Amino acid sequence: MGEFSGKVAVVTGTTGIGRAVALRLAQAGAKVAALGIDDDANRELEGIATVKGFDLVSIRTDISVPADVAAAMGEAVGTFGGLDIIVNAAAVHPYGDATTTPFDVFMRCMAVNVGGIHLTAEYGVPEMRRRGGGVIVNLSSVQGHACQRGVSAYVASKGAIHALTRAMALDFAPDRIRVVSVSPGSVRTPILALAARTFEGEDADLDAVFARFGEAHPIGRIGEPEEVADFIAFLASDRAGFITGSDHRIDGALTAGIGVK
Repeated sequence: MGEFSGKVAVVTGTTGIGRAVALRLAQAGAKVAALGIDDDANRELEGIATVKGFDLVSIRTDISVPADVAAAMGEAVGTFGGLDIIVNAAAVHPYGDATTTPFDVFMRCMAVNVGGIHLTAEYGVPEMRRRGGGVIVNLSSVQGHACQRGVSAYVASKGAIHALTRAMALDFAPDRIRVVSVSPGSVRTPILALAARTFEGEDADLDAVFARFGEAHPIGRIGEPEEVADFIAFLASDRAGFITGSDHRIDGALTAGIGVK
């Protein structure tokens, strides 16, 4: 029996950290519905789960669209019989400052990164109440604490996740629903690959760029999705039963210093 046997989890995002979390929870016995907009990633994740014998389904979902999220939550609950855990990992990462980011791009970023969290709570929390409680883990970023230049939409969304997490933790504490956020540093994901290509060009040597990104972290490397997934699994478990309303950095000490050499 795994740690999450008998639990049902919804995880948004089927690449990067979302994919790693879905597999980690399923490996520990959870029944997992993975919500993603990337059809190829959805199929690949389901294929891995099938080979490993995990109880996992993928559901094509645009998490910024209320009807999509309502339908996906209904399918997840109908398939698995309830809902205990939500992990909000889906995200988009536009580049630009407030003068170079078109307003529709800014709003799309907020709709996916923040609105998706609202929607999974809107349709998921009532199901958690029926189960007597649950856990919501929201993926933020160190960029919600300290940011680079030229990423105004992304950092606005990640800072909003910190605030929304606090609000949800207070609102849903009486329902025995814990809500936390996680703020990773640089992690080997498609979003980090996008960063590498944005700064270095489409033909960038990803391994070399990732190594350079890693040098900015005092620990000397970037993180792996599985490391973040392990941390999220802890936060979603009963072992973290007194943890709610807080943000948790997993960043190789990136934000521990002031960045002056």
